[in-house]
Amino acid sequence: LVWLLVLSLAWLCPAAGAEEKDGEVAAEEEEEEEEVLSDELEEEEDVLVLHEHNFARALSEHRLLLVEFYAPWCGHCQQLAPDFAQAASTLRNESSLVRLGKVDATAQTALASEFGITSYPTLKLFRDGNRTHPVAYTGRRDAEGIVRWMQRRAGPSATLLQDTDTAAAFVSSQDVVVIGFFKDLGGEAAQAFLEVASEVVDMPFGVAEEDQLFQAYGLSADTVCLFKKFDEGRTDFPVDPTRSLDIAELTQLLRVHSMKLVMEFNSETSNQIFSLKIPHHMILFLNKSSSGQLSLQDGFRAAASTFRGKVLFVVVDVVGYGAEVLPFFGMTPADAPTLRLIKMENNRKYQMEQDSFSDTAIRSFIQGVLDGRVKPRLLSAEPPEDWDKRPVKVLVGKTFEQVAFDETKNVFVKFYAPWCSHCQAMVAAWEELGERYKDHKDIVIAELDSTANELENITISGFPTLHYFPAGPGRKMVEYKSARDVETFSKFLENGGTLPEEPPVVSDVP
Repeated sequence: LVWLLVLSLAWLCPAAGAEEKDGEVAAEEEEEEEEVLSDELEEEEDVLVLHEHNFARALSEHRLLLVEFYAPWCGHCQQLAPDFAQAASTLRNESSLVRLGKVDATAQTALASEFGITSYPTLKLFRDGNRTHPVAYTGRRDAEGIVRWMQRRAGPSATLLQDTDTAAAFVSSQDVVVIGFFKDLGGEAAQAFLEVASEVVDMPFGVAEEDQLFQAYGLSADTVCLFKKFDEGRTDFPVDPTRSLDIAELTQLLRVHSMKLVMEFNSETSNQIFSLKIPHHMILFLNKSSSGQLSLQDGFRAAASTFRGKVLFVVVDVVGYGAEVLPFFGMTPADAPTLRLIKMENNRKYQMEQDSFSDTAIRSFIQGVLDGRVKPRLLSAEPPEDWDKRPVKVLVGKTFEQVAFDETKNVFVKFYAPWCSHCQAMVAAWEELGERYKDHKDIVIAELDSTANELENITISGFPTLHYFPAGPGRKMVEYKSARDVETFSKFLENGGTLPEEPPVVSDVP
């Protein structure tokens, strides 16, 4: 754009009778042209600053280039920036082959379009100058995670172990290590194992094919072994000779079995707990300062192995780091000790009766939830005294059914979270809508705080969510997905829960 502006000025000035530019001005413009079109690689905190004119050069000079496509206004990008810069410095000091770069995708629209950037930040790895098939970044978004992910791609993903001494040293080197024993390191199973090793960067991988190592670890066929300094100490995953190794399946097995049977929820484990994607979490809430409550962990741990991979067992200290999650469960520290099971797909919570904390009782309760015999415990706030006197009716879990599914009313409900900025921006419009329809006998405008109230058959996954419940039988529900302004809301209501089709706009300009 700067260069186009220069050209236009150069064209217009003589036409307006201006004198010809002197040599000094022309020289300045030539310097500006060179600056705009330069393929020089500049850096900020060891991160290459990339644009469409130097991107190809960066690819040609660096065998492994991890590029962050960002937007200057993006909060997540701003949060990532110091970790990205720290990782760039660490990797630059280790190897000249590995570099990190960044592209302002809002300014470099051609690059953003070429690589399909639709959200920020997006990280892509370019290998050996190839710009047609970049690899999506799959690691943790902190300095250590970025460094580990790149190191695993810069070198061999698994250490070759050739004798019992090096294997024993490798096994004892960290709390968790993985060794793949393969008769043929060039075979399909071994290659799949190495691919898993390149992705699972938070534990070291070794690989072995020597007969003496198979004998030393009591193996006769291809096997992946997970060694750990806790729980059972070792878990074997024999390779099915007919199926070989499934990459996704092995990755999940290693993730699950590399974690302790019972995890304590704290700042170091919270990311692991939520990234495992185990569908159910069984939680023991206790006060760790109480010796009597600490003993309850014995039965909890004894029940854990039965459900490994299906249910993750977690201990939460109600007066420690775990205190911040108590409101999500509608609890206070005084409720401890207590047990809850939560289904991660829909946040349904189940409360176990407190008669017994034995492993038998815990197993029976969990199996009841898995079989659908135990009903969820739904949170509900108490309704305000004037909940139905306001233009916008204030619903809670206890009153939702009778209002939303009243067969004589058309009910329009906003499901919100008090902390949600989008919900806060909608407050004025929703209140105005309530005022507009407060005297309509068959239209009700309402709202429900979804952080304090839960509904058995309706799952709210984003805020705000708007649902319309039309009058009549059948318990019907229509999700509203259009513009969030009073006039559009009104058209939707007046048309019986659908927006009228607008006639096509005909332009007067041929």
